[in-house]
Amino acid sequence: MTMTDPVADYLTRLRNALQAKHKRVDIPASNLKRELTKVLLAQNMISGFTEVKTGPQGTLRIQLKYNDGKPVIGGLKRISSPGLRKYSDAESIPRVLGGLGIAVLSTSRGLMTDRQARAAKIGGEVLCEIW
Repeated sequence: MTMTDPVADYLTRLRNALQAKHKRVDIPASNLKRELTKVLLAQNMISGFTEVKTGPQGTLRIQLKYNDGKPVIGGLKRISSPGLRKYSDAESIPRVLGGLGIAVLSTSRGLMTDRQARAAKIGGEVLCEIW
């Protein structure tokens, strides 16, 4: 069965695991999901990840992070979808919760946060917001 929106599936798996207070979550790997996981790790929203070689594509095993029993990631929201792409130039990149959260953009230089894209003065497709 083909998946039409792998980023939405990734975010939903993370959201469900956080609500169930799991220590880790397994997600089918792809280059986009691997880069998105690296952005979350760089922003200190997850404690780590490993890649498990299972099947042809492998699996990302993400260790979730909690503070006093509450998840570090408060919310995840898909912005651009396959049916309606949302693009933004460098001047109009959205701020998530006044700068407390991050927006992840797919740019010509790869995936980056809203702050990194503003600093590089580069726009792109707004994939999701995480706070």
